[in-house]
Amino acid sequence: MMSTTTLTGAATTLDEEIVPLSPPVEVFSGRAAALQVTDQLHRGEQIVGRFERSGLAGFKVAARGRRLRVKVSLAVDATSMPGWHLPDAQGRAATRPRLIQVRSQGRLRQCVLLKGGNGIRSAQAAFDLLPEEVPDDGLVCVEALDIAEGGGVDAGVRAAVADAIMECGTAGLRIDGVAFEEGRDDGEPGGGETLDGARCEILSLISSGGLANPNRRGPRTVRTGMFVVNPVPPGMFGSGGRLTIRLGSRADTTLRPATARDRALMRRAVRRAGGEARRLRHAAREVLCSAAPSVTGVMSVQDGALPMPTRITTGNTLELDLPAPVTSPVLVFVDPGECALPTLVSATWTP
Repeated sequence: MMSTTTLTGAATTLDEEIVPLSPPVEVFSGRAAALQVTDQLHRGEQIVGRFERSGLAGFKVAARGRRLRVKVSLAVDATSMPGWHLPDAQGRAATRPRLIQVRSQGRLRQCVLLKGGNGIRSAQAAFDLLPEEVPDDGLVCVEALDIAEGGGVDAGVRAAVADAIMECGTAGLRIDGVAFEEGRDDGEPGGGETLDGARCEILSLISSGGLANPNRRGPRTVRTGMFVVNPVPPGMFGSGGRLTIRLGSRADTTLRPATARDRALMRRAVRRAGGEARRLRHAAREVLCSAAPSVTGVMSVQDGALPMPTRITTGNTLELDLPAPVTSPVLVFVDPGECALPTLVSATWTP
């Protein structure tokens, strides 16, 4: 015999009462009953789902009139291209990064940058919803949009990244999990803290291409020519105040390999000059590849070009001083220089 549930308003015996999520809680499956609305999202079993294109997932959450903190885990993997992008686009776009807007309740919250290729890359977005942003029915929407879509993004930003990023970057994007917890209205960690590049990315303050291993520590390589500095909620590292971001450089080992002719010429030079040729070759490489990277532009995703921040170069390290974003993610464009890769070394936060 079918049991029934007492419901308010018009109902039938087939209606089921959906119990809203009670923070703190995490959702890791697309079969969760509280996942009430999906748009362009293919539900998963061990992940929330995978986006076919820009879309959203809507969860029923009991916010109880309090600030709600939302943490979204996104990822791309080896299957994010096949079956989701047209075959003729896969070869051209597979290695390009994806620049994705993370929105909620119709507003841009953060952006994430995920490198292309076959390996897995993950990123986290974290933001707060004020009590008035959560409707009476408790529906909290988490949206993923390509940077080229939707309103509120500066046209100059879209033009600046158009040739460097993948088109339709949300296609095949995984949403691995969503966590809901109570937000903090005040109370911040002490000032003067410094975190390495990987930790900044884990905390969603800086997105430079995603993490293959979330347990890794140390500098982050910036292979995409840009990185994102995000506004973060109160109580988190980087909330308001100022940031001193340190960029370094290292030799790019992915440069074009030497041809047979190149190797023959090098062997001949070594034979003629002995160890001196080798020493000079290594010295020249160190000089060319150890210069500090240069910042070529800074743009607010919502407002466009910003004044160049203070920059201090010491050896192969560049210190970039800028206000922590409050309402809009900021794109920082980096020129690595010849045969070098820029690295995100660390960030120091001064509230």
